[in-house]
Amino acid sequence: MRARGKMRPGTVLLRCGAAMVGLALLLSAFNLWDANRAGEAAERALEEIRALPAPKVTPTPREEAVAAASAVIADYELDPEREMPTAEVEGERYVGVLSIPALELELPVMAEWSYPRLRKAPCRYAGTAYRAGFVIAAHNYSAHFGRIDELRPGDRVVFTDVDGSGFAYDVVEVQTLAPTAVEEMLDEAWDLTLFTCTLGGATRIAVRCAAA
Repeated sequence: MRARGKMRPGTVLLRCGAAMVGLALLLSAFNLWDANRAGEAAERALEEIRALPAPKVTPTPREEAVAAASAVIADYELDPEREMPTAEVEGERYVGVLSIPALELELPVMAEWSYPRLRKAPCRYAGTAYRAGFVIAAHNYSAHFGRIDELRPGDRVVFTDVDGSGFAYDVVEVQTLAPTAVEEMLDEAWDLTLFTCTLGGATRIAVRCAAA
């Protein structure tokens, strides 16, 4: 006679399986919520950056003389080592807006990267738009860089800084790198690199671009 309260092995397995399915569904729901939250956060920041007034700067006599002599030469061309200007939105600093027409993406770019910031918007990882070696990182959310592996050579990428200066790039190749390949990621042979982790973080996708 079977003792009461003792479950059959099959029943135990079924219950464990049901629990695992439930946990998987909860995780999927959280990931979807997190991706939607990140997309909404980036969109709010983008709207505020678009609404920023043009910066008003009173030039010194020397700056006026330099400007007159250089005609239409932009400040960053005269001094490519200069720091990128920033704009503050909701307590965070941004350096500009990244546009990827092939993916129908337009995203604000934060001035400095950190894991909490990556959950809001793409971040400048290294360099500046004023010289080679500009690197932008983002989470693999579908609203951020989750689809950059779909980019193909010749696709256009545009970065616009908060002063309104635009920089156009063409995709040259899409690479898969190991998470430890930091030096390769920062290769200044490329004018612009966009990168994100694959699902699970086993590798990184790096989109290499050249100035157009």
